[in-house]
Amino acid sequence: MQPPVADRRPHTTEHHGRTRTDDYEWLRDKESPEVTAYLEAENDYTRDRTAHLADLRQAIFDEIKARTRETDLSVPTRNRGYWYYGRSFEGREYGASCRVPVADPDDWTPPRPAEDTAPDQPALPGEEVLLDLDRLAEGHEFFSLGGSSVSPDGMLLAYSTDVVGDERYTIRVKDLAGGELLPDEITGVLGGATWERDGTAFYYTTVDETWRADKIWRHRLGTAQADDELVHHETDGRFWVGVGRTRSDRFIVVASGSKTTSEYRVLDADRPELGLRVFSERREGLEYSLDHAVIAGEDVFLVLHNGTGPDFELATAPVEPTAPDDWRPLIAHDPAVRLEDVDAFAGHLVVHQRSDGLTQLRIVELGVDGLGDDYLVEFDHEIYTVGSAGNPGFHQPVVRLGYTTMAVPSSVYDYDVRSRELTLLRRAPVLGGYDPDDYEEHRLWATADDGERVPISLVARKGRTGPVPLLLYGYGAYETSIDPYFSIARLSLLDRGAAFAIAHVRGGGEMGRRWYDDGKLFRKQNSFSDFVATARHLVDAGWTAPEMLLAEGASAGGLLMGAVANQAPELFAGVVAGVPFVDALTTMLDATLPLTVTEYDEWGNPEADPEVYDYMAAYAPYDNVAAVDYPPILAETSLNDTRVLYVEPAKWVARLRATAVGRRDFLLRTEMAAGHGGVSGRYKSWHDRAFTLAWMLDRMGLAGRA
Repeated sequence: MQPPVADRRPHTTEHHGRTRTDDYEWLRDKESPEVTAYLEAENDYTRDRTAHLADLRQAIFDEIKARTRETDLSVPTRNRGYWYYGRSFEGREYGASCRVPVADPDDWTPPRPAEDTAPDQPALPGEEVLLDLDRLAEGHEFFSLGGSSVSPDGMLLAYSTDVVGDERYTIRVKDLAGGELLPDEITGVLGGATWERDGTAFYYTTVDETWRADKIWRHRLGTAQADDELVHHETDGRFWVGVGRTRSDRFIVVASGSKTTSEYRVLDADRPELGLRVFSERREGLEYSLDHAVIAGEDVFLVLHNGTGPDFELATAPVEPTAPDDWRPLIAHDPAVRLEDVDAFAGHLVVHQRSDGLTQLRIVELGVDGLGDDYLVEFDHEIYTVGSAGNPGFHQPVVRLGYTTMAVPSSVYDYDVRSRELTLLRRAPVLGGYDPDDYEEHRLWATADDGERVPISLVARKGRTGPVPLLLYGYGAYETSIDPYFSIARLSLLDRGAAFAIAHVRGGGEMGRRWYDDGKLFRKQNSFSDFVATARHLVDAGWTAPEMLLAEGASAGGLLMGAVANQAPELFAGVVAGVPFVDALTTMLDATLPLTVTEYDEWGNPEADPEVYDYMAAYAPYDNVAAVDYPPILAETSLNDTRVLYVEPAKWVARLRATAVGRRDFLLRTEMAAGHGGVSGRYKSWHDRAFTLAWMLDRMGLAGRA
């Protein structure tokens, strides 16, 4: 087959005296049969060009499936009077969520459900199935659970679903005693529901026409959505909102935030007559978050804020409206330690932090007189990721934490704060005789153009001799850290002789707030230069060579892929760009598009500022496609993506085909019934990843390797 050729239909715009012509803007019309036909033609072409990889794709899918325990269970998590856990079943896409009553209130050891239990058999005595997700997904090509929340009395379940992929969810409420649905149905929601303490009402979030979360509503059970109370409307287009409840159950918290500024409102369940009150009014550049704690018998808010330094300080404040001058330091700002979050419990605090590029969990014990011992929960690996999760109980004496490395599968521990004992509850099974000791992991450091040291996390099967094919992954935006993680699917690369590395480039948060600040706005080029520097370091250090080095990134990481393909095409044997933000300038010039205004603090506002326009125009991948020999590129997108519209990679591939010289090997694959996260369902996602991995192995020269 010959590749599809998109018509050139020049569309000219002018900003700040700069004229810009776009030949492919017509592909934006999602409802046009012509556009649909073009996307389908691209899919047909991609299928034709990858038909020779069909057996390899099936082999990779079979490997993922064979290594995964299909009938599996999560470690139960205790909340009030129940243990909650999830179940998956062989041959089913989505699984079920379940619970059993707590037998002994004084025993925090989670029960051990029976493994490999048939779907119609309980994994634990007294099991109650809360949601059968496969049944909810019946008849839908796409299905996503947005959230589920049990009412404080344990009798009702509010859950939200999306069957399109556009992340507009519908909330329904299930009576857990009888199993029937209540008549309440709330549409157009972002995420899930937050219950009031008495369980008679819940809060939820909706978005505006630009997909900005801007409104918080209160729904009283038994009433129509049209009668719901608007609790808060955020009118500043740079800010978005969210709602939650403190672990102590005392406060409903409504957060408003931009990329640089925060403001919180709180509703005290002990004093509801006060209404929703602003805790501390927004000040440009001041970011903070809240949690409720009781220290030495006094109710306080824990305030994590950047008022005393960019890497944040933990302070206390009265549970009243206050100003930053009234906040009292608890953990002072330290430029070597980025404080990221804090969880308050009755007897201790858990602080999430990172130092020297690695995550850490810090325990601060609470006694009758105030703060007690302060220490880290430590592990031995060179690179790892640790974090707390599944800790809903304010009075629980244990901290549930997750731990993984690039070779050690995800592991669940309980840390008993009283005895300081760390107990491994479960390590995700990898079937087929997997042994982490067969693999080596390293923290490497590359030197960027400006002398900055850029961390790299790398894993490979032991026993390599000389350079090997290598997949280099990157993201670099929003202060999002891509920390080391384990992947069963990745074993299909490693066991064929390839290595995998993560470039922790600036724009992410791996090395603290300055790492983020140095990779956004007028310093965005650092993200791209860092990635190129890590690629060159891996080549110079003998790990790989350009003819077998591949790059991958998604979303904002897709912008990274487009930029490095323009700036250093000779370094890579292939590039995979998932839902890529490659037409960044067009998007940021249109304030009516989803997320544009809220992104000004990340990328700048090119519509208002000519300097921003010129800076973005100098790196935006679509605008800088040139007549050079690009490496093969696979662009993957979804028709219903509301974050990065399908039109961006569609236009990019069209311009690459029309402009590039040399190999001109460009593929576009569009999921016609999915959103930003791709297809739904585990088997579908395995097939999806197998497609991408097979293409990578082909580019690496490993397609024939078993």
